[in-house]
Amino acid sequence: MTVYSINLGIGWASSGVEYAQAYRAKIFRELQLPAKFIFTDFFQTENLQHFTSNIGFNDEEVLWLYSFFTDLRIAPTSYRKEALEETFSDPVERTEVGHQLIRYYFKNDYYINASLCGEQQQFVQRVEYVAKGKLIRKDYYSYTRMFSEFYAPQNDQPQLYQRHFFNEDGSLAYEELVQEDTSVFRFSDRILVGKEALVAEMLDRLKLQSNDLLLLDRATGIGQAVFAHKGAAKLAVVIHAEHYNAKSSDDYNILWNNYYEYQFTNAHLVDAFITSTQKQKEVLEQQFQTYTKQQPRIYAIPVGSLAKLQYPQKSRQLYSLMTSSRLASEKHIDWLVSAVIEAQRDLPNLVFDIYGEGGERRKLTEMIEKAQAQDFIRLKGHQNLADVYQNYEIYLTASTSEGFGLTLMEAVGSGLPLIGLDVPYGNQTFVEDGKNGYLIPRPEADDVAYMTQQFAQKIRDYYQAARQEEAQLQSYQIAGAFLHEYVAGYWSQFVKEMCHD
Repeated sequence: MTVYSINLGIGWASSGVEYAQAYRAKIFRELQLPAKFIFTDFFQTENLQHFTSNIGFNDEEVLWLYSFFTDLRIAPTSYRKEALEETFSDPVERTEVGHQLIRYYFKNDYYINASLCGEQQQFVQRVEYVAKGKLIRKDYYSYTRMFSEFYAPQNDQPQLYQRHFFNEDGSLAYEELVQEDTSVFRFSDRILVGKEALVAEMLDRLKLQSNDLLLLDRATGIGQAVFAHKGAAKLAVVIHAEHYNAKSSDDYNILWNNYYEYQFTNAHLVDAFITSTQKQKEVLEQQFQTYTKQQPRIYAIPVGSLAKLQYPQKSRQLYSLMTSSRLASEKHIDWLVSAVIEAQRDLPNLVFDIYGEGGERRKLTEMIEKAQAQDFIRLKGHQNLADVYQNYEIYLTASTSEGFGLTLMEAVGSGLPLIGLDVPYGNQTFVEDGKNGYLIPRPEADDVAYMTQQFAQKIRDYYQAARQEEAQLQSYQIAGAFLHEYVAGYWSQFVKEMCHD
């Protein structure tokens, strides 16, 4: 019996889907449930293992579509620079060393670029072969060579036309013929056309049994293959975001989110759907009843959990507010900055700390400097927040869409009241309006002036109400349902019902 979770990609700045899977991996380890996490995207710039280990996966838990058909293990990059140099057939005339890069020059206008990693830049992760200014090949390494890419010039640009994937002993496992529309994968005994066919072959080779379970986290481009080749395994679809478009739905028709339309349309082939909140579960159940003939099983299982409730070791800083998220436009941190600047005129001791990094950092810095608010609004960057939340009095969030919101859970787990928009599903799960914070109605069209005024007023309301202790206790009470022991229990029961039904 094995639980397989299927995803597309992962990176250094992972999304909530990958964090949800990492939480799940931890729980499955504790429950001693054999689990594998399948990633189907192609990785060129970095060894997949660097991303998966960074977020908390164990190497043996990870399956990569493209190395699955080889005998290579998922492992950190450890191929040494000296080993690469031993493969050179011609003497090196000179070298140039840069940041994480070394270039070897040879005669006849030929050079090799090696991309390095490791604390002392001693390991090779990518090598480029360039002849007469034209890229001809790239090799990618972990503990050995994983695959090679071959290029030909086209319109003065290198055009990828082929990949070779290798076994540990250097033998060819299979090759990919890269074409403009789709790739062709050539094995010794068969030819597969397209990535979806490769996914189908992987699932067939896993020989899934009736006590195996597939958790489909992302399905774009691979959904049909998963449905058609799941074998006897049970299939559960995990819903990570808003699943429909409310504005384009009425009493008779519903517009499903493109990410989930195929899964919902074929709900009769799905053994269960999983939402991260009870509120989304109730909405989805009602929609299936209203718009379809299907009534699938739907479970609500949080995508994260709290090891314990965090209580402050010292008094919380008075008039302190915080938020934590990617500094991205959809998070609308600029609304919060404007609101705090407005509220600070009436509450001069107010301070606001913003945790996280992202593309909006420069914009936010300019806003803060223009308002001369550097003394009370600070960009704190990435930090481990485990022992940070409980130092503050209020958590602010201006996100217009949170399927769950791990930081919201962590905030209430440290007793923080929340102020956010009345939008599905995280805010509505963690905020009881007027008790442990406020939910602000969101108008159809976002208006910066309105949002600034509303958030500023709710900040004032919170301090004028003078019920901070009651609000903090209510947040702790809400957070209690998300303690690790309960979430682990939900997963244990779910797997038991699926695999032994």
